[in-house]
Amino acid sequence: MAVQGIRPVARRHRRARQSRHGTGWQVSAAPLVLAIDQGTTNTKAVLVDASGRINARASAPLTTSYPNPGWAEQSAEAIWDSVRKVIAELAPQAGGVVAISLANQRETLVLWDAETGKPVAPAIIWQCRRSAADCARLHAEGHDTRVVELTGLGINPLFPASKLGWAMRNIPGVADLAAQDRLRAGTVDAWLLWNLTGGASFLTDHSNASRTQLFDTDKLEWSAELCELFGAPIGALPRPVASDAEFGLTADGATALPAGIAIRAMMGDSHAALYGHGVRAPGPVKATFGTGSSLMTLTPQRTASRHGLSGTIAWSDRNGTAHALEGNITVSAQAAAFMAGLLGTGNAQALSDLAQTVESAEGVAFVPALAGLGAPHWDDKATGLVTGMTHGTKPAHLAHATFEAIAQQIADVFAAMELDVGHPLADLRADGGASGNAFLMQLQADLLDRPVLRAEVEEVGALGAAAMAFAALGHPAQVAEESTTRFAPNMAPATRENLRDVWAKAIARARA
Repeated sequence: MAVQGIRPVARRHRRARQSRHGTGWQVSAAPLVLAIDQGTTNTKAVLVDASGRINARASAPLTTSYPNPGWAEQSAEAIWDSVRKVIAELAPQAGGVVAISLANQRETLVLWDAETGKPVAPAIIWQCRRSAADCARLHAEGHDTRVVELTGLGINPLFPASKLGWAMRNIPGVADLAAQDRLRAGTVDAWLLWNLTGGASFLTDHSNASRTQLFDTDKLEWSAELCELFGAPIGALPRPVASDAEFGLTADGATALPAGIAIRAMMGDSHAALYGHGVRAPGPVKATFGTGSSLMTLTPQRTASRHGLSGTIAWSDRNGTAHALEGNITVSAQAAAFMAGLLGTGNAQALSDLAQTVESAEGVAFVPALAGLGAPHWDDKATGLVTGMTHGTKPAHLAHATFEAIAQQIADVFAAMELDVGHPLADLRADGGASGNAFLMQLQADLLDRPVLRAEVEEVGALGAAAMAFAALGHPAQVAEESTTRFAPNMAPATRENLRDVWAKAIARARA
């Protein structure tokens, strides 16, 4: 989930092994995985060899619509078209492709007709809050404890369960399609797999299923109890399987690739990023800085949070099921694009430059609760605000406060994670589009009082999904030994405590 225009530093990993022969591309003799990372603002694809090295890359942008206050949606057909576009761009170099792997934006609901293969409505994306009233009612009726017990997730519009219940009641024709067994309701992975295989495969992996709030993460199956509670038709859901399952084969004409290529890994993008950082055991924490942000850390077993986080399945493979704790931030790096628009700086990069013209925000705090607050606060009624302004406040102070807000939200989740695991966490592994901003990464290290290790590769999630596919094919699951940049904390304790206090008071006002 990358945000365009927030990357002031050049990545040093761009050494794709491409050689020209006339006007054509040299086809690699080594086996390759074509890894797709389908995000909110763009779709990326990379060709990866068994050592984890990226041989070529492609990207296509996406747009999001906000038709009503609190609503957020995308064209499901545009999502699929973006995947076809990046595959077509890489196809001339993909002679050695032995498998496809997929990482995807999570909690986005796609509804389509099994007979026509066409979407019946726009995809309701993860940011959408249209089911907030339904979630509030379920909370008031006392269902949250049971839902958390089964799924690890507190009732919230973020998750597809309430979105699907809303769609059944409010989108014309959806209930009729369900009654005819023609409705297919899946997250983005299931929608893309359906199209890649020409409708032959209707599956989802355990990591994506665990984010729907309809999946029993202990039994690894859809919960009839939860489907009834949310009004979701269980028969419309894809079959959940392991993240390294045999998902199917590409259909003839589906993409620019030939038919018969195996899809051998599917994971939610945040899970794939954790895998892409090489994390295989509890300890490290990763944070993906994008439109929204996700912090995730592995746990020894299925764990229920007591501090506003979510229990989730990181992935499942031949070694079993890996569980994790996760904190989801609804508006993260997107806050920079939002403030850039308000201030007229043009883009997030210009906002970053403006922010660095002052040493601090001078007491100004910006809470980007533009779609409520996610972890660890989970307050759908919270609204965005700016506090602490005086006659001396200038646009640069607002810009500075915006980057502090991104880092402060991460710090809130990191602190909650430490409380849940019961011990300090050593460092933060950063990825995602906004992690390329050195100013933001230094702020993050300062506010955490922990080192931040930034991966010097943009496509960490895609690499993680590729590594999972290679492992499924019998190759060691490797991640390339790319360089990292380390940002050490360099802020006086009194300054840090003051900033955290100012932020906590601003959060309280936003929630009031």
